[in-house]
Amino acid sequence: MRAGLAPAVDGAVVEGVEVFDARSLRRHLGGADDFARRLTGAVLASPRRRGKFLWIPVAERPTTATRARHDPADPAVDEALQVHLGMSGQMLLREAGAPHDRLTRVALALAHPEHGELRVDFVDQRIFGAMVLEPLVEAADAPGEPGERIPRNVAHIARDPLDARFDDALFLRRLAAKRTTVKRALLDQTLVSGIGNIYADEALWAARLHYDQPTASLPRPRARALLEEVRVVLRKALAEGGTSFDWQYLNVNGQAGYFAHSLNAYDRAGQPCPRCGTPIVREDWMNRGSFRCPRCQRRPRGLGPSARRA
Repeated sequence: MRAGLAPAVDGAVVEGVEVFDARSLRRHLGGADDFARRLTGAVLASPRRRGKFLWIPVAERPTTATRARHDPADPAVDEALQVHLGMSGQMLLREAGAPHDRLTRVALALAHPEHGELRVDFVDQRIFGAMVLEPLVEAADAPGEPGERIPRNVAHIARDPLDARFDDALFLRRLAAKRTTVKRALLDQTLVSGIGNIYADEALWAARLHYDQPTASLPRPRARALLEEVRVVLRKALAEGGTSFDWQYLNVNGQAGYFAHSLNAYDRAGQPCPRCGTPIVREDWMNRGSFRCPRCQRRPRGLGPSARRA
């Protein structure tokens, strides 16, 4: 979604804001009118993201450089349009004047120096997602490297493994120091972001690790190999547009991702493991399911079924 939005919004001017459902702006303390007033006339920079948070740096008070691409490190860029998609949110690109989807909550009319007039619609069935204008602060995990700024309420989210500034050594040290199990660690957004239930299961399958392997007993070489498998899974998923199981998971052009066709473990209960042929099993884990191969991903010694994390 970030990649799809980037060429359409980077350098664009917000010419109008339509709010169809103020509930999608509940995190914006000034309300719908303040949101629209402050965003109208703003210049947008290239979208950024961490975990499930996506933001577009904005500069108010347009100048003669209005229609030039804006540098998000510019001091004039002091806040961002932050979007959290929740369970069903979508950011869809539309032609100017195109009909609104009945679930459109907020629409931004843009004027882009290269692409002309277009519109970005925030569509959200369940209204668990939200948009808000949030101040930008220096990223705490980029010491001595000025210029990287993130929304204030995203500061607790760690970098993801594809981030150029992701620190492998720091991640491995923190992983070893945790008193938890490996899948719980992969889903801990303060340790590493970008890994959900699906991609955790896929990376653990690739690394031949059981989801309940204690992090303290995970040898450094196997932890490093797991990190590399996470990267392989994420790169492949991004190349294939993500994992879409229903119409709620679409890119900015309304197209579904097809990584679901490449899954090796997740949602394949009863089907043969692509590596050894043993049927994949689904087990209850933290109020959700966890998929693994019983042969390739054996339960750690001393951890019987009764000790399974629920």
